[in-house]
Amino acid sequence: MELKVLRLIITVLLCQPNLLWAEWNTKDFQKREHSLIKPYQGSGFGVPNWDFQGSTMVTSNYIRLTPDQRSKQGALWNKIPFRVRNWEVQVNFKVSGTTRDLFGDGFAFWYTKERMEIGPVFGSKDHFSGLAVIADTYSNHNGPHNHQHPYLSAMVNNGSISYDHD
Repeated sequence: MELKVLRLIITVLLCQPNLLWAEWNTKDFQKREHSLIKPYQGSGFGVPNWDFQGSTMVTSNYIRLTPDQRSKQGALWNKIPFRVRNWEVQVNFKVSGTTRDLFGDGFAFWYTKERMEIGPVFGSKDHFSGLAVIADTYSNHNGPHNHQHPYLSAMVNNGSISYDHD
């Protein structure tokens, strides 16, 4: 089954209650060094301010994290630390393959202290410090589930908690 393009908007206000009344700074709305805008390729094979891992492929029209094949991983990480109190991210994505079934385990948006550390949790390391927004597309059958798949979840971690796939 092909998932249609989905827009995911996450707004995070960190900590203090008085930040809820803070005014939005429109000058900071889109930080070029943290944005991916078509055409994606910069000079050569890379995109300025971004690192790629694994099976990731970049064209001028799209970024493919993994091909429609078993046991593939891909990642895209921003090189520049992002240190602002209020932020929003907009992600457009498409999951597709040669049949109507969903492929792979899923994918995640990571906002973490550690970057580019390959691991068992949707391409990144377990016991991370930060936020993960996870689109889980596969039922691992490790026991009974309280949800259907695909399943969207978020996890905040200080590095002390292990991610539970189910």
